[in-house]
Amino acid sequence: MTQELQKLHSVWISTQKRANENTLLSQIKFDEIASSIISTGPFYFYIIDFYDMSLSNISSEITDIHGFPSETVTFNDILGTIHPDDIEFIAKAEASIANFFYTKLGKEKMTNYKVNYSFRSRMKNGEYCMLNHQAIVLTLDSNGGFGKSLNIHTRIDHLTKNNTYQYSLIGLKEEPSYMNIDVFEDVQCFSEFSKREIDIIKLIAEGFDNNEIANTLFISVNTVKQHRKNILKKSSSRNTAQLIRKSTLQGLL
Repeated sequence: MTQELQKLHSVWISTQKRANENTLLSQIKFDEIASSIISTGPFYFYIIDFYDMSLSNISSEITDIHGFPSETVTFNDILGTIHPDDIEFIAKAEASIANFFYTKLGKEKMTNYKVNYSFRSRMKNGEYCMLNHQAIVLTLDSNGGFGKSLNIHTRIDHLTKNNTYQYSLIGLKEEPSYMNIDVFEDVQCFSEFSKREIDIIKLIAEGFDNNEIANTLFISVNTVKQHRKNILKKSSSRNTAQLIRKSTLQGLL
């Protein structure tokens, strides 16, 4: 194992927050979680078991993107595609994510969130392109250690070629979302979006105007306008177009 890969493995091992026992995975209903997964470009998925770092349910599209046979690819193969200059970011992001759950949200909430960040990855032809990483923890062990996770990697180089070096936690099951957490800042700053604000962002993306949003959510038009103002401010967006682009990159849409 290279020194770079060891740095990534040490994040999960040294924190002692991964599962210390094998966790059972019930039948995955991909249609139930599809609404939380963006697919703005070519993508592949797999399940990683942090108990022994094994992979399962690997989609065949990984061959088209990275050139790895889905039958024999390993987690280290996938980690090995990460651009060397992005490894420190990913290591810090994964450590920060675990700390966020264990100190702020509660470890029992891990299965209620989707993790989202981006990094440069080596493609089948040897070039590096931007990938969007989405992860949903599927199982926890009896002590709350993370067991199996569904990871989805989507090519987004047609949307951006620059990394923000931030991650977002997208709330599922009525949970709030925490956006734009910068892992290189000494003070952890983020924007918190409520379930209502997320609903409005999704309706905006579908082309709904203020009246239609108000009717759909059974709120007043003035309330919609105030929410939209708050959403633009929280997301540091100048206009709706920029909001939609940011929300897509952050996994909200």
